Amino acid sequence: MPSNLILFNKPFRVLSQFSAEGDKATLAKYIDAPDFYPAGRLDFDSEGLLLLTNQGALQHIIASPDFKMPKTYWVQVEGDISDEALEKLRRGVELKDGLTKPAQAERMAEPAIWDRTPPVRYREAIPTSWLSLQIREGKNRQVRRMTAAVGFPTLRLIRYAIGPYTLENTGIGQWNYIEPTDHLLKEVNQFEEQRNRKAASPNRRRPSEKGQQRSQGNKVSHGEGMARRKPSTKPTSRPRRK
Repeated sequence: MPSNLILFNKPFRVLSQFSAEGDKATLAKYIDAPDFYPAGRLDFDSEGLLLLTNQGALQHIIASPDFKMPKTYWVQVEGDISDEALEKLRRGVELKDGLTKPAQAERMAEPAIWDRTPPVRYREAIPTSWLSLQIREGKNRQVRRMTAAVGFPTLRLIRYAIGPYTLENTGIGQWNYIEPTDHLLKEVNQFEEQRNRKAASPNRRRPSEKGQQRSQGNKVSHGEGMARRKPSTKPTSRPRRK
């Protein structure tokens, strides 16, 4: 049986969805696996690792920042990124929607990767540089906004890793079935057990149950519990509805 997890190396300018949207390329051009859907998103103008699954709990755990699966990006920026800028990224950057959490940011050599179509614009007077940036959040276009905030706009953005999964041995536009790690399966089992406990133990009891548990002399709420009580000659005050 195939695994319930797929690893895909998404090309530039491909939507992270199967449904058509204008004339833009979608996952349907590359992946033929019924009932699989992306666990999280990768922007249209970003490249690299995208995980897909046919299991709801697995999709939630991979996509939700609550489970803190680190995501590692290879980022080409405009200019020779400075030590000061890297330190700001490590401490956290103030964006319009709040301060980012501290990231792991390191300068790196240009990686040996596929050519992008179309290529990144080239300016002879302005150098470019690469950094590895690892975050544990999911703000909209976060990496691009972080590098711009420290003075180095992103030119090319590649997601290299999600947790233990990487692009190693997966060419651009290719996909493979992969096995969830033991740790990920443990997270899935714990999440499903917690969800089942909540479903089996609702926070509120039904009105009929409340009425049955009150003593004959106590006040009861309107509803089925009141209907089951014997008529009383004493006036009974009723609680106001809120």
